Amino acid sequence: MTTSPLTPRVPLVDNPELSIYWDNHLRDAFLEAAPVIYPPFVEASIAHVYMLCETGILSRDRATRLISGLLTLWTRHAEGHQDYVFDGSVEDPYYFLEQQLAAACGIGTAELDVQLARSRNDLDAGAFRMVLRRQLLDQADLVVQAARDAAELAEAHTESLIIGFTHRRPAQPTTIGHVLSGFAEALLSQADEMLSVYDELNVSPLGSAAFTGTDLPIDSALVGRLLGFDRSFTASYEAVAGAEHFMRLAAVQARSAATGARLSRVLLEWMTFRWIATPTPFTQGSSIMPQKKNPVVLEHMVSMAGASAADMAAVFANIGAGWYEDSNNATTDVQKHLWRAGERGVRFMRMLDGLFIGLELAELPSIEFIVKSGATTTAVAEALAARGVPWRAAHDVVGTLVRAQDPTAWTAEDVERAFIGAGLEVNEELTALTLGAGQRPERILEREQVGSPGREAVRVAAGLALGRAEELAAGFAARRGHLDDTREALLSLATTISEGDQWPSTR
Repeated sequence: MTTSPLTPRVPLVDNPELSIYWDNHLRDAFLEAAPVIYPPFVEASIAHVYMLCETGILSRDRATRLISGLLTLWTRHAEGHQDYVFDGSVEDPYYFLEQQLAAACGIGTAELDVQLARSRNDLDAGAFRMVLRRQLLDQADLVVQAARDAAELAEAHTESLIIGFTHRRPAQPTTIGHVLSGFAEALLSQADEMLSVYDELNVSPLGSAAFTGTDLPIDSALVGRLLGFDRSFTASYEAVAGAEHFMRLAAVQARSAATGARLSRVLLEWMTFRWIATPTPFTQGSSIMPQKKNPVVLEHMVSMAGASAADMAAVFANIGAGWYEDSNNATTDVQKHLWRAGERGVRFMRMLDGLFIGLELAELPSIEFIVKSGATTTAVAEALAARGVPWRAAHDVVGTLVRAQDPTAWTAEDVERAFIGAGLEVNEELTALTLGAGQRPERILEREQVGSPGREAVRVAAGLALGRAEELAAGFAARRGHLDDTREALLSLATTISEGDQWPSTR
């Protein structure tokens, strides 16, 4: 192929020591994945080597040497001294682990046994679950905390009367407490799902090898227990090929952000209406207009929800593009979308909860303003229906009146004409009822219906939310404590083996 000297070829390789594939994919994939996936690789390898010795597959001397080297790698990571350099000597984090371990043990890679009875497939699947389960706990803790804070705000604002909207038009009176008690319920629904996803995620695939297991007498359950998994796989094929937990996680991450973005839009309007104060720490100024105090965090949160939805779509698209077997589409290539969405979800919930903590009232709408908005007209129609006027007719009467002018301007003559226009008889009692029933929006605070804006109903809803938040917080804390305890026990076990002649048995 010839090229004109006037149109030089665009270089395909940045690093001439690498192939085009290594230079344009493996390098970037390594640099993105290694800092995330390498630490659980080390942790899982400690458990795996220990198990190989416990089952008699590997000699104690060789196992001790490997565990000592792995403990060196873990210490290097824990102290922040591990570098991830892609120099072309290995293709991915799996071989990087072997390279680092051989150096730490003072042996050649040919002498390693760390991958005995193990594949990249089950190691990747196990380590990825280990990354995701902790990231999910981080997000869940914040979701539950935000639910608790929303419920406490609801209790504090049971009488903070505002206008509720449907289709972005004034609809009916409600309270800030009523809205936030509802959002607390939504957050708790997300936390419930996260708890369920965690329990499905915390199943060990280690021991399934490539996808059929091994002829060697390994103890998969032991490896799982040492790493804090609740149980081990039941089907080795699904253990490495399965993606249900990925899709469920992607969905709840996107769902959490989407619901939070919807509330962000509402909070933005409340700030615009000056019902609540615009918190300065969440704003930016204008480059040209000195009076501006823009709550851009809320706009960014809506965009973050869009990014989480895009990551969810990428996860589903990749998985759907693969076969039902271990494949890059369904396993490796979804990783970056999931941990990126998880990290974003943590930042999103921190900002949302920060807005709750800083929420302050500014100037709530006046009673007259609420009435003028038309938000009380449903109460008028319902009052007429309660006096025997057919509902549709009552609806028509009030609709005719409010289309002509706001309720503060209605007169007895207006009411009489509206009744006559609807083919109804009218009397002084119905006229007085029509004129008066919509003048006191604060009556909504006395409503006793469960789940309503009534002050007592909101307090009950908030109390239930607080109780459920405490239950969920305890559940997540127990799971985190279990992971921390098992990690500490594993590292203590490795230290005992490395520093002396002892070989503690856990079987």
